[in-house]
Amino acid sequence: MFKSILENIVNSCSGGVGAVLMGYDGIAIDQYVVEGAELDLNLVAIEYSNVTKEIRNAAEVLETGELLEVAIKTELFFVIVYALTDEYFVALTINRDGNYGQGRYLLMRDAGSLREALT
Repeated sequence: MFKSILENIVNSCSGGVGAVLMGYDGIAIDQYVVEGAELDLNLVAIEYSNVTKEIRNAAEVLETGELLEVAIKTELFFVIVYALTDEYFVALTINRDGNYGQGRYLLMRDAGSLREALT
């Protein structure tokens, strides 16, 4: 069930490369990567999960509210990390020439379906 939701997000996003559903512990639940993509999405998600954990902890210490989303912009990709629960997040990777705003919208749109599937 997760893979079909992730696939729909990636294929609906202009420039979408892949999406992964992952726990903050660094363990991937499921992922979808477009065919021919030269990116180890699982490794990307593991590394960014550590960073996201630290940002989440900082938000708690600063009492600024729960972490909802983190955006990472590199030379080649946008990575949008979207918090689903206290334990899980989804990360969408988009080519730099892709549609970042569309990716954010798709994650927000399908977050409820992913949360429901996690229960």
